[in-house]
Amino acid sequence: MVICDGLGYRAARDWLGYPEALVASGEATVWQGRAQLPSNSRPNYESLLTGLPPVKHGIVANEQHGVGSAHSNVFGVASAAGRTTAAVAYHWISELYNTGRAFDPMADVECDDPSLPIAHGRFYFTDDHPDEHVFATAAHLTTSRAPDFLLVHPMGVDNAGHEHGLLSNEYRFQAKKQDVLLSLTIPLWRALGYRVIVTADHGHDASRQHGGTTDAERDVPIYLIDGERHDADDPVSTLRVAPTVLTLLGLTPPVTMEAAPLVG
Repeated sequence: MVICDGLGYRAARDWLGYPEALVASGEATVWQGRAQLPSNSRPNYESLLTGLPPVKHGIVANEQHGVGSAHSNVFGVASAAGRTTAAVAYHWISELYNTGRAFDPMADVECDDPSLPIAHGRFYFTDDHPDEHVFATAAHLTTSRAPDFLLVHPMGVDNAGHEHGLLSNEYRFQAKKQDVLLSLTIPLWRALGYRVIVTADHGHDASRQHGGTTDAERDVPIYLIDGERHDADDPVSTLRVAPTVLTLLGLTPPVTMEAAPLVG
């Protein structure tokens, strides 16, 4: 599962040429997702992975540093069922699902511990961390650890959005760079038998911000790349992503994930 941080729906449909080629060829499906409010990162990470809106899961602001997830989530459910989990992600993912405390770069930048919800974690802590490094590390984890569930979380598009805005050449460039990285990595994952979800936590507006209720801030892509074409009734809530992941893993979503999976 790839969370392309800050990548809006329209930007994805216009500039992610490789996933769009897979949709056109019948090997993938794309839905217009609707992110949760407030349309900020930390609340929507938790929503994508728990299937709960922020007003229910309690992660309502990016500034809630060191607060861990208090609800059933994809990592915890998969790990408890004996599945191997992994992530290459921004350090807030470590805080939410592994440690429940403020990130310590010296202690938390890497983990290989099957007792943790994220057994194999590689966490970065600067907003300008190169997307190329994220995808290369993810490819290495795929082949070296063979996780059943891998979260890949590049930050480049979001960083460009905050620095230059939705309408900038810099934002477009980062989205197109992410397309190249997806085109180089998805074939590896598919050859190993993985189904791939590509989505986002939120979009961006022209004023270099997000968090509000506008379509530009809330509309995000949800691609499922699994060799099939599924029915796509738009728009769909991003609360459906977490139960979809568990269903694809052959696991029953917990009762707290009330939204229906997109497939299965």
